[in-house]
Amino acid sequence: MKSAATAALLAIGVLAAAQPAAAAPCLGDTTAASVTPVRHAPRLRFGINPAGFAGALGPPVAETPEDPAETLRALRELRPSGDRPFILRLNRLFWSDHQAGIRRFARAARGYARHGYRVEVQVRYHPTDSQEGHIGRWVRYVRMVTRRLGSIRGVTALQITNEVNFLPIAPDASDSAFAGAKDALIRGVEAAHRVARHLGFGRLRIGFNWAYRSDPSSENKFWSYLAAHGGSRFIRAVDWVGLDAYPGTVFPPVEPTPSGYADGMVNAMSVLRECFMPVAGLGPGVPIKVEENGWPTGPARDESTQVTALREMVRAVNRFRGNYGISDYRWFDLCDHNTSSLNFQHHYGLLRDDYSRKPAFDVYRRLVDLLAG
Repeated sequence: MKSAATAALLAIGVLAAAQPAAAAPCLGDTTAASVTPVRHAPRLRFGINPAGFAGALGPPVAETPEDPAETLRALRELRPSGDRPFILRLNRLFWSDHQAGIRRFARAARGYARHGYRVEVQVRYHPTDSQEGHIGRWVRYVRMVTRRLGSIRGVTALQITNEVNFLPIAPDASDSAFAGAKDALIRGVEAAHRVARHLGFGRLRIGFNWAYRSDPSSENKFWSYLAAHGGSRFIRAVDWVGLDAYPGTVFPPVEPTPSGYADGMVNAMSVLRECFMPVAGLGPGVPIKVEENGWPTGPARDESTQVTALREMVRAVNRFRGNYGISDYRWFDLCDHNTSSLNFQHHYGLLRDDYSRKPAFDVYRRLVDLLAG
């Protein structure tokens, strides 16, 4: 998500306050203390977003160039011991980049696969002005992406569109700002699924993600639209649903106590599984992947709090994975976009942009080795 928390939460607050007094909304589980963990659930598959670039509100900031050798060195340290997988999530493959974007992501995926990593790719709608709303053309693009990237053996998942449920305030971060985004999600998932099955890419799983969270009215409209315009074909095509959650940053914007980070993750997992996925006909057999979870440092956000937030959120996902059908966890992300930036949205990394470690790096490394399946 990586969008400005203040603007988003002001918008959510205004819209939520305007909701009429009607039937009580589905709130999900609101505290970790109120939930009894399900025992003997399958272990989580862990991973990370290896690139530092983040979509954000505010003036553009130059991205610090990546050092591939340093990136691989850091990933080797985070990787769990033994043969347990560590999945890399490559984000921001824009439709607007077309063939050049596909070639760039294919090179990156092959490179990571050669080093033994599994790879997921976020396939963004993000159209140009001339592309926007032309869903037939978008579907053809998704088919092409699925053929090209699905043929790479290390690529195991495609996420189609990004955070279409979120408020349309950050086109760089969310596809909700573009006309036809909900149809792009539905038809894109269906198209990618058909191509993957037709070409025998049995390892390739197709999904979409949801940002925790928008105002209740917008959420109801989003999930009801998926139900009305997706139907059985869409349900069959969805292999997983991704969760993007940033307690203490986006929603809610502040967590007053360490337990608040765990409570935030519990509520995010609960409302997605119990309140919203059933509206679209997506039942307990469809796993949830925590695709983005993070806490940025930066101005007025110290590195010790990042350690606390990371530890509490990762432990909460692991502890309650069986309650909510969570299969995977990804931290966002490996490196800061720009450590000198005054915008905290550029400081999500476990590493600074010169690859020096923040304290949270070693904490995540130890948690991955302890908890990974």
